[in-house]
Amino acid sequence: MADTTETPIRPAPAVDHLTVEKRAKLGKEARARAPRSSQGEFHPTAERPDPVSLLERQATTRVPELVPIRYGRMLVSPFTFFRGAALVMASDLATTPRSGLTAQVCGDAHLSNFGLFASPERSLMFDVNDFDETLLGPWEWDVKRLAASVVIAARDQEFTEKEAAAAALQVGAAYRTEMRQLSSMSTLDVWYSRIDVATLLADLQATADVTGAKTDKRMAERTARIVSKARTRDSLQAVDKLTRVVDGERRIISDPPLIVPVEEVFPQLVSDTLTDELHLLLRRYRHSLQTDRRHLLEEFHLLQVARKVVGVGSVGTRAWILLLEGKDTDDVLFLQAKEAEASVLEEFVGRSGYATHGERVVAGQHLMQAASDIFLGYEQVLSPDGVTRDYYIRQLRDWKGSFEIEGSIPPGLTKYAGVCAQALARAHARSGDRVAISSYLGTGPTFDRAIATFATTYADQNQRDYEALQAAAASGRITVAPDL
Repeated sequence: MADTTETPIRPAPAVDHLTVEKRAKLGKEARARAPRSSQGEFHPTAERPDPVSLLERQATTRVPELVPIRYGRMLVSPFTFFRGAALVMASDLATTPRSGLTAQVCGDAHLSNFGLFASPERSLMFDVNDFDETLLGPWEWDVKRLAASVVIAARDQEFTEKEAAAAALQVGAAYRTEMRQLSSMSTLDVWYSRIDVATLLADLQATADVTGAKTDKRMAERTARIVSKARTRDSLQAVDKLTRVVDGERRIISDPPLIVPVEEVFPQLVSDTLTDELHLLLRRYRHSLQTDRRHLLEEFHLLQVARKVVGVGSVGTRAWILLLEGKDTDDVLFLQAKEAEASVLEEFVGRSGYATHGERVVAGQHLMQAASDIFLGYEQVLSPDGVTRDYYIRQLRDWKGSFEIEGSIPPGLTKYAGVCAQALARAHARSGDRVAISSYLGTGPTFDRAIATFATTYADQNQRDYEALQAAAASGRITVAPDL
């Protein structure tokens, strides 16, 4: 006789619901663990890990022939080095004071990891847009990484130290002010809060009209150009750039080593076998989507897959673009499947509770972003080399845009740094205790000044680490592929 005993459902853990007063008290108590002024401290010791060794350790799990490209991109400037050195900074942040208050953090919150993208309702939003390193951790680590990136970017643009410090100060002030505002809002209002780009642009243009200042006018015009450009960066634009029609079928253009069709990456595999494996991946990934979006995806069929080199810090991880077709060769969808490795924060704050790193990334993005890509999902894949790897999948482009640091002016960088800090505060408030964090921050500039001090000190350390990578390249310790 069959066993009809049902497996008992494990109840969800109980959630403590503290009063606002008790939550505010937690923030005040956190000041005893880490006074706000201590957030400016960074004191590297003789035992500090060699930054080049940390990067070499990361390279051991990456595609060997792509690692020199990563080093080449990091060596372009101290800022591009910083973009690729998330592990180095995580190791350093682990030595700094912690408030003990946590949130879902980005883990790599530098200036270039914020930007524009389309909401499911087709409005243009501004938010954090990179979650490879996301994990539950100290919220102040994100703020410090953002502020340090501001100083490094300012130095790259040859701004004065005073201008760089002012921009970093704005990070702390904007984050603190926004978190205070969020702490006074209802829970649902916080959840639905977002930075609408149309409103942001209108505010900039209104300010320029009122002041008549050249700097305000320039910021408004530059933002308008970025917004206009972002609206053109979609699957159709990617198709025009990355594909051509061959014998009536659309194919991805091979451009090694940056874009290589999968049949060129693994020529030893039988084409039919490889195609079957890729279709299986796509079908399994669908189950991580909402049912309506799963139905939408089923309207497309897979044409081709190619490996694509992306970013700076991500170079060497396995990233694939998937070309799908709908009703005809002009009805296309580009997806990106990106390898998800362990977060750089993991060894310092512990593993996530998710079964795979792909699920960790997707869950973190849903938790931090006001709205996410409708095709955002995850899957675990047995690769042709016999290694099981985690991936997350999303659209390759969907109205994506970012602030261009090159050519910026000091007031523009300061304004942008403040908007990034506002977005970061909203992201943290969705998972962290916004009342406790706001209580910790207080109403005065103590935290702001500490963050600016830390940012300047860490920018100096970043310069030394950049020079260490330059020396490693010059001595032959690492192999570099420049200009790719």
